[in-house]
Parts: sequence; C-alpha cells; structure tokens
Amino acid sequence: MPHPWLIVGDERAWENANRHMDTFTLVGSIAIVVVGLTTHEAAHAWAADRLGDPTARLMGRLTLNPLPHIDLMMTIVLPLMLLMTTGMAFGGAKPVPVQLHRMRNPMRSMALVAIAGPASNFLQAIFWSAVMSAFLHFGIWGDFAARGMNILVVGILFNLVLMTFNLVPIPPLDGSRVVYYFLGHNARKAYGKLERHGIFLVFALIILFRDTFWNALFVVIKPMIKFIFWITSVPDADLLFQQIFPN
Repeated sequence: MPHPWLIVGDERAWENANRHMDTFTLVGSIAIVVVGLTTHEAAHAWAADRLGDPTARLMGRLTLNPLPHIDLMMTIVLPLMLLMTTGMAFGGAKPVPVQLHRMRNPMRSMALVAIAGPASNFLQAIFWSAVMSAFLHFGIWGDFAARGMNILVVGILFNLVLMTFNLVPIPPLDGSRVVYYFLGHNARKAYGKLERHGIFLVFALIILFRDTFWNALFVVIKPMIKFIFWITSVPDADLLFQQIFPN
C-alpha cells in the first residue's frame, strides 16, 4: 500500500522549536505521531488480511509495534534532513505489501484496503478529542494551557492531515486506489500511467505549490475538526478552535 506521508512545519521552524515546544510536549507529540503512522499501516494490513491476503500479517506487519513499519530512509533520515534544512518534514512509513490476486473481488478489495488507513486516522482523531474532552470535563486539566492539551491537539491535527493527504487521488496515495474502483477499464489503464510519475506530482504539490496545497487541505480539515469537537463535546470548542487557527 502507499506510504502514509507526513508533512509538518513552517519555513525555518526548527530554529524556534525551543520557544514553542518543551521536551515533554515534543516527546509526547512524537509518540502520538508514531502511533498515527503505525496504526495507519496496521489498518491496511488488517483489512488486507480480512479480505483474503495474509501477506502483511505473515510478514509481521499486522501489529501496533512501530518497528516493523519503520523505513530507515523515509521515516527517519529524509524527514530529519528536510526539517533541519527547510523546516518542513516529509516522509512515510514502510508500505504494507498487498497481493491483489489473493483477494476476493480484487478491485473492490484494493479500495477497501486503501481506505482502511485514512479511516483509522479519522477514528484516532476522534479518540484523542474524546480524551481531551474527558480531561476538561472532569477537571483533570483546568484550561487549554495544559501541556497535555498541546499533545492531544497534535494528535488530532496530525491524524486529520495524514488522512486528508492520503485521500488525494494521485497514485500511489490511498485516494487513487479508491478512484480505480470507480473507473472503467480504459480509464483505469490511463489513470494507472500516472503511477510512475505520481511521487513527482506529490513533491510538486508540497514544494512548488506549498501554500495553495496546505490551504486546500485545511479547507477540508477545519470543518472536520469542528465536527469532531462537537461529537466529543469538547468544552468551549469555538474558543479552542480559534486558538488552533487564529487567522
């Protein structure tokens, strides 16, 4: 399956990291990001196994242990190099192997396996919002200034960004696998030719058209955050939303 891509940061943001994030918040944020990536990949593996392809499970990928999902270059080296040089981290986890010929109804199964990853991120965003709501309701945190709040906000935002980004219909992202299912044979062949150039299109979006791309993503993400805050009954949700998106 496609890499779940990670994109974070503003230009030269690493230079000011100490002013914005203490060690506790940094470690907690990294942990919650790792959980998001790992669960995304495990969800792909789980869906593939349920639909008839045990390949990922037999390779030890049906697990919430992050180690089997880590790719040295894409998960560690590339994001760190980019973060230190540009302030933007871009990378991904090791893709889950899927053999379509082992599945029942391969095209439908491919779409379901693809959607499982983003769906897991949406559920995680709801979960972290529910935890936040419970802590606020029971007085464990008195207000939005608690350090744990920052970590949970990272969890909500990261999972929604990961979900939304992966649903962009450019091969090899998850959204393209869903689009395949709805195309006719000839259209599917033409669309499949994008696969060899897809990663370059992705890089063009996040580097050459960075502001436009982010603005488009957050047009989708902002209403989802409001919806998640509503269904999880986050106290003073409008105020929190304004703090997250001050402009």
